[in-house]
Amino acid sequence: MSSRRLFVALRPPEHIAEALLDMQEGIPGARWQDADNLHVTLRFVGEVDRHTAAVLECALADVHFAPFPLAISGVGHFEGNRRAKAIWARIAPSAALDELQMRVEMACRRAGLPAETRKFVPHITLARLNSGSGPIGDWLHEHGACSLGAWRVDRFSLYESDLTPNGAIYSEVTTFP
Repeated sequence: MSSRRLFVALRPPEHIAEALLDMQEGIPGARWQDADNLHVTLRFVGEVDRHTAAVLECALADVHFAPFPLAISGVGHFEGNRRAKAIWARIAPSAALDELQMRVEMACRRAGLPAETRKFVPHITLARLNSGSGPIGDWLHEHGACSLGAWRVDRFSLYESDLTPNGAIYSEVTTFP
């Protein structure tokens, strides 16, 4: 049986994505994300068989929430092996987002997936870095006070991720209003 690599996420509106794309320069060797790959991951699912994917879609369809505002507030980075591996735009604290993420997590568990063990850190990845990437300090300093206006979250989506030699390609599977 074939498998699918899935995740659940929110897409920023076009004007927010454009503002994020405008920030994507100044770090030599960074692999900047394109507009189609900008998202806030609510839950990484990983590889699942087609049956589990169908069960997950049904469980996610039962997730209900009231629309809420969300905003970008600053930037940050993730480290691995004592070097930066990604830079991202921080999502401003939001109780409504935390609640939605918890509901998505519970839907994943109802679908038979194991519990997520990583702490939820709401962000939009802007670039992936490797050992050949330049220093990030100046970029973090320049964009540290980044503040983009709030947008209304009124849906989330299930995405499929296809890994290619040039990076992941994300395809929206289903949108849940």
